[in-house]
Amino acid sequence: RTVTIPHYLVMTATPIPRTLSMTVFGDLDVSIINQLPPGRQKIVTRLVRPSAEHASWIEVRRRIAEGDQAYIVYPLVEESEALDLKAATLEVHHVANDLLPGARVGLLHGRMKSAEKHAVMREFAKGRLDVLVATTVIEVGVDVPNATVMVIQHAERYGLSALHQLRGRVGRGTKPSICLLFSEGAGEVARQRLGILCQTTDGFRIA
Repeated sequence: RTVTIPHYLVMTATPIPRTLSMTVFGDLDVSIINQLPPGRQKIVTRLVRPSAEHASWIEVRRRIAEGDQAYIVYPLVEESEALDLKAATLEVHHVANDLLPGARVGLLHGRMKSAEKHAVMREFAKGRLDVLVATTVIEVGVDVPNATVMVIQHAERYGLSALHQLRGRVGRGTKPSICLLFSEGAGEVARQRLGILCQTTDGFRIA
């Protein structure tokens, strides 16, 4: 029997859009692992309109009280005069004092020094922080099985690939996880794009 030994092997947990592009233009064969690792549960993704934010924060508080951890992602590091978007460095105080009072809240963004980022991430991974307010710096390379909540502010401002990657930071343990897409965008295209995320976690279908 003939055994084919590949000369080039590419692996990705998020097959959008690079894997599809390579199969079209690079003439590659694709093998798909479409099952979750043993013990993991699917992530429930919900689109949250402003009218439903209060109820969503109640759910986040309940999960933290039960010992789970949460990520809250903002599109900006600092406030911008040109963009009417929430920024992590300002909102971290609102989260700690108003939205999730009593929770141990940390801040992580790309402008921090490497040692500072590693220190904050270490505290979160060890369970010494309940909530990590962050930018998309956590999009890849973060693995905290006890984190079961992902809140993404201004979700309509992100590409589908980024949203899919961010969602992948939760659901890494055996507890049920949720991804809450907070969005104020009223456009039909925005609703359709975010609706796809709520329907599936299949990166190929999203692409």
